[in-house]
Amino acid sequence: MELRKPLAPAVPDTAIPVPEHESLLRVFIAQFFSNKIAVIGLVMLLGFILLAVLAPWISPQNPYDIGSLDIMDSKMPPGSKNFDGTLTYWLGTDGQARDVLSAILYGLRTSLFVGFVSVIVAFLIGAAAGLTAAYFGGRIDAILMRIVDIQLSFPSILLALILLAMLGKGVDKVIYALIAVQWAYFARAARGAAIVERNKEYVEAARCMSLSWHRILWRHVFPNCIPPLMVIATIDLAHAIALEATLSFLGVGVPVTEPSLGMLISNGFEFLLSGNYWISFFPGIALALIVIAINLVGDHLRDILNPRNEI
Repeated sequence: MELRKPLAPAVPDTAIPVPEHESLLRVFIAQFFSNKIAVIGLVMLLGFILLAVLAPWISPQNPYDIGSLDIMDSKMPPGSKNFDGTLTYWLGTDGQARDVLSAILYGLRTSLFVGFVSVIVAFLIGAAAGLTAAYFGGRIDAILMRIVDIQLSFPSILLALILLAMLGKGVDKVIYALIAVQWAYFARAARGAAIVERNKEYVEAARCMSLSWHRILWRHVFPNCIPPLMVIATIDLAHAIALEATLSFLGVGVPVTEPSLGMLISNGFEFLLSGNYWISFFPGIALALIVIAINLVGDHLRDILNPRNEI
C-alpha cells in the first residue's frame, strides 16, 4: 500500500498585508495636520517668522536709518507716496516719517527674538528645577517649590515692571525679566510630570543598574516630561510676546531706538484721537495675529499631548 504525504495547506496568492509600525512622530504629525485650524495657525506663525528673518531684504525702507527719513513724509495715510514719488507707503507713515510696513517687519524681529529666547531659557531653567525637586524630594523639593509659590503669587506684569525698574531698558534686560517671570511655570509643570514618572518601573530598573542620578533624570525621566512642557512653552511664547509689547508700550521695555511692536503701538497712541489711526492700528493687528496663531497651535498641541485623550 502506497503511503501518500499529506497535502500542504494552500498558500493564498495574495499575502495578508502586515501594517507597518508607525513611529510616534508620524502619529503626532498626522494628528496635528488633521486639524485645519491648527494648520492655519502654524502657517501664519511660520509666515511671520519668515517675514522677520527676511526683513532687511524685503522692507521698502530701513525705518531706523535716520539719513533715509524725510520729516515731510510724516503721518502720511496708507497708500501715499513719498515726496519724490519713488516709494509707496502702503500702510502709511508714523510721526517720525518711518514707513509703518517696514517698521512692522523690523519690529517682528525683535518681538519674536525676545519671545523665543526667553521661553527657551525659561524652559531649561524651570525644567531643571522641577525635575530636581521631584526626584530628590524632601528639603530640596520644599525649598524650590516655596520659591516657585512666592513668585507665582505676584502678577507677571508687576514682577516684570519691578525687575526692569532696577535693570533699565534694553532688549537683553527685557529677556532677563521675561525669563524670571516664566521659569516658575515650567518648574511647577516639570515637577508634576516627574513625580508621576519617578515611581514607574523603568526608573526603578535604572536605579537597580546603579546608574547615576543625573543620567536617570535627564536620559530617562526628562524625555517623558517633555509633552506637557511643550504645551506650556507654546502658550508662554504668546504670553512673552504680548508681555514684551506691554512693557514697551508702558515705556519700560526696549528703548525707542530698538524696533518692537509694542513700541510702534506706543508711538502712535498719541495720534489715535487725531485721526491718524494707522500708526498704532496696523502694528496692533500684527501683534494680535501673532498671538492668535501661537494660541491656535498651542491649543491643538494640548489636545494631542494630553495623556488622558485617546490617541
